[in-house]
This record gives sequence, structure tokens and C-alpha cells, in this order.
Amino acid sequence: MCRQSVTVCLIKQPSRQQRELPDRAARLDALPDPRGRRGRRHTLTSVLLTAACAVLAGARSYLAIGQWARHAPQDTLARLGFRARGPLGVRRPASPSTLRRVLVLVCPGGLADLLGHAPAGAQAVAVDGKSARGSRTDAAPAAHLLSAVAAGRTVSQLRVPDKTNEITAFAALLAPFELASIVVTADALHTPREHAKWLVEVKKAHYLLVAKGNQPKLHAAIKALPWKAVTARRYDRERGHGRRETSSVRTLTVTGLGLDFPHVVQAVKILRHRTEARTGRVTRQTVYAITDMTAREASPQLIGRLARSQ
Repeated sequence: MCRQSVTVCLIKQPSRQQRELPDRAARLDALPDPRGRRGRRHTLTSVLLTAACAVLAGARSYLAIGQWARHAPQDTLARLGFRARGPLGVRRPASPSTLRRVLVLVCPGGLADLLGHAPAGAQAVAVDGKSARGSRTDAAPAAHLLSAVAAGRTVSQLRVPDKTNEITAFAALLAPFELASIVVTADALHTPREHAKWLVEVKKAHYLLVAKGNQPKLHAAIKALPWKAVTARRYDRERGHGRRETSSVRTLTVTGLGLDFPHVVQAVKILRHRTEARTGRVTRQTVYAITDMTAREASPQLIGRLARSQ
């Protein structure tokens, strides 16, 4: 069943064999065409491959995708799957209007599942949401996408239904995948108790979840822990993105300390000092998090690395 929750169901969940096919075109062939049968001149796979190649070449709009396709050489169009027509055998790409119509109709959830990478063997999966740039129209708000990423590769992606938030899509995003012993990291929006229970009890996964002011009791309880007495800590220094950052990671086993959260074993305090290389401006940030992993399973060094990946 399609996991895209804002449009009509267009695709069943792809099988493991389909998801692991090495050829992208072969994966896309499993995606049903949302168009009617009449009037089709180009295959769905050729249209989607055209859009992907154009975006990789720098296109940032439907018009730019259409311009890239119009100027593509004949051998490129042949590799994309466009048929030769007429007595001269000329291949003509899809028009900008066709490209736009197909990309709007195609199921984002099914497409992401087919092209995503299964998280098997990964240490962690990071869940985060972003609004798609340029997707806002006069009649509809910007599309908000919730993504799962492992080792720099997208596992899957879902569009969050309008008038809701990411919380409603969290379980649907991760449900099809085997997550046993994998650490799922997420920001404070995904720290409801139900998410933690579902990850540990149903998916047999671990969690590292940020705690902020949206859960004031939990945040205050973690903040009040005896952090000054903690000896398990890790210091790291990094340069990049035009800044220097020094971070201190402290972990504290909280079993028996009355922290009320499902399966929690350790609390985490991350203190970051950032210096902008251009202006010299210094900022300080304190982040609290919780995890079900023991001190033996997750050292301050590992926690810091997982937090940076998120």
C-alpha cells in the first residue's frame, strides 16, 4: 500500500528485490504511471530520468528542466528512453508542461522507496524534515518532506500532509524497514513517548532523541541532573562551513534517578561553542538528549558523532 498520505494511492510498497535492483531505470519501471492511457507519448521512466538528469545538471525549476531536455543531444535522449519517431527517426523529449504534470502526479513516497537505500548494515538513521524549496504555489503551501537518511544516503521520504506536522508521518516513514540494533536519531519534535516505545518495542531499534522546551517537564528533569559530577565526557574540535566549533559531550546513566521516559538509560548534555571565521562572533548552545543505549553500548564519543550526523 502506498505510504504517500496526501495524494491518491499509486503504488504498492516495492519488494526488496525491486529496491535492490542496481539499474535505476529498472526500479522506476515498477512505478505505475499516474496518467491515463490515452495520449501518452513518453514512458514514465523516461520523464522521471529526464527530470533527475536535469536537476543534477543544475536545473532548479520545471522550465529549466524542460530547457535541458530540449537541448539534450539525440544519443542522450536515446539513453533516457525516448522513442525515435517519423521517417528521420528523430527523438523528441517531453515538453515542460508534460514534465511538470507528471512530476506533480507521481507518488513521492513510492518513488523515494524505489530509489532509496535500505538501512541494513548502517549504524544510524537520521530523521529530519524540510520544506521543499520552490514548491509553494498561490493555492497551496510549500511541500514539507520528512526524510530518513543513513550514511549520507536517503532511505525514504514522505510528504507531510497539509495542516498536520511531522509527528504524524514518523512511524509511516520508518515502518517498512528493518531497524533492529540501528540507532534512530531525531530532533525534539520526535521525542513523544509513543515514538520511543515504538522504536524499542516494535522495531527493536535504539534511539537518540533531543529534549527541548516542547516537553518542559522532561527538559527540566534532564537539566537538573548532577552534570557537574559527570566524569564521562568527550571534547571535539571541528572546522567547516565558515566556522570553528568546540563541543563537549557528557553522558550520565539515569536508571534509578527517576527520569520518566520509556526505556531511557542515559541522558546527554552537549555544549557547543561556535566562532564565525569571518566575523569572529561567538555563540554558545546547550543541547540535551536521551537514549536507551547503555554506557557500554554508547560512549560519549559515539554519542557526539551521532549528534553531529543528525
